[in-house]
Amino acid sequence: MAFRGRRPELRGPPELYYDKNEARKYVRNSRMIDVQIKMTGRALELLCVPEDKPCYVLDIGCGTGLSGDYLSDEGHYWVGIDISPAMLDEALDRETQGDVILGDMGQGIPFKAGTFDACISISAVQWLCNANKKSDIPAKRLYCFFSSLYSVLVRGGRAVLQLYPENSEQLELITTQATRAGFTGGVVVDYPNSAKAKKFYLCLFSGPSTSLPEGLSEDTEEEKPAESTFTADRYPALAPSKRSHLLLHREIQVV
Repeated sequence: MAFRGRRPELRGPPELYYDKNEARKYVRNSRMIDVQIKMTGRALELLCVPEDKPCYVLDIGCGTGLSGDYLSDEGHYWVGIDISPAMLDEALDRETQGDVILGDMGQGIPFKAGTFDACISISAVQWLCNANKKSDIPAKRLYCFFSSLYSVLVRGGRAVLQLYPENSEQLELITTQATRAGFTGGVVVDYPNSAKAKKFYLCLFSGPSTSLPEGLSEDTEEEKPAESTFTADRYPALAPSKRSHLLLHREIQVV
């Protein structure tokens, strides 16, 4: 877990923090690339998608398209959304195989219902927990994000969102809003006893609850993988890109 003063989301809005200089790091820094690819691979593993069936995947906070490149290499099709024009410019310059659009996930995911088979997100969701202006209410922005995500997934679709919660209260805020939006699932924690390797993955199901994948551990005998689950009953339910084409013959509709 990063120290408070070093957390990127506390330095200002993401569209300003991820400027041209930060965007270049994501395509030139070998360590950052390696970490991003490894987390994407783990997210895809936790999705449990069929190995022999290409899926249509939404990448939330797609940035420069590194996660998308991994999805393409694994035979999947994808669309990415990000709030940073500089990051998306890098994605377009790299000619990533997916489509990318500029958008704020806190204002909802702008696609028609049932568009995507699955969703991944790497290091993005925690940004919604911070208010960069008076009109930003984290709980409302999180609910808007999760409710729209629930809608754009096919029934039975899954989402795996890697995130860096600042504390347990922030994680509770996130999971509460996901549950209110209709999701079941839980949090999988890889390497829970490691300060550097510890990673949180929010695994969401838009259909009936299924068993939650186990977290990774350096020593499964001495260090028990950590996970926590939640269901829809835990909380009361509440009553365009520069390049565009059709993928898998499924219509993309930005609303």
